[in-house]
Amino acid sequence: MNDWHIQSRAHACQSCSHGFHDRELYHTLLFAQKSELLRLDICGKCRDTRYADARDRKGFISHWQANYEPPPAVAPEAIQKDTAESLLRKLVEQGDSRYLAASYILAVMLERKRILRVKEQIRQGSSRIFIYEQPKTGDIFTIPDPDLQLDQLEAVQRQVADLLEHGLAAPVGESSAIAPPPSALEGIRDEMSEAAAEPDVTPAGEDVSVQPTSET
Repeated sequence: MNDWHIQSRAHACQSCSHGFHDRELYHTLLFAQKSELLRLDICGKCRDTRYADARDRKGFISHWQANYEPPPAVAPEAIQKDTAESLLRKLVEQGDSRYLAASYILAVMLERKRILRVKEQIRQGSSRIFIYEQPKTGDIFTIPDPDLQLDQLEAVQRQVADLLEHGLAAPVGESSAIAPPPSALEGIRDEMSEAAAEPDVTPAGEDVSVQPTSET
């Protein structure tokens, strides 16, 4: 499975092509298909007809519903330091395994700030993967659990602080020998310590095997 992935909310039903209206209730179905997660955003009618048996289909993982919000107008991009959310998006899109622990910590921080929500937790063998949603945009992030140990936390703290301060040009891993300035670590050390020690998630049930999904 491709663990490094962002899937955006559709603006029309992916079954009948009905365009979603502001505040219209829509349904999201999540399936494991071959080597990736398949997201389907569908209208209520298709949920009750074409996908009424979704839970019984191969690869079914999860289902939830939400009210559609049109995308905001695109504002001119300002030159500024990365926020935790914008940094997480860059790391996930880049898909570099060196940032696995940093991505996980950023996701848990954003969950604690109620910017991201855990929608599902799945297991593949000994690996654990969290499915996060950004409620305002509807984007889904798949974040693997790096099984971070407390004795690794300091290095990850430095990495995250460097990335927030300097972007992806920051040194990676143990090559960052110089501690970031106090201002870069301010406000995140305690949260990162708590996040690494006690991830605030609800354990999921059984392992999910990746199988092709049948469609109608």
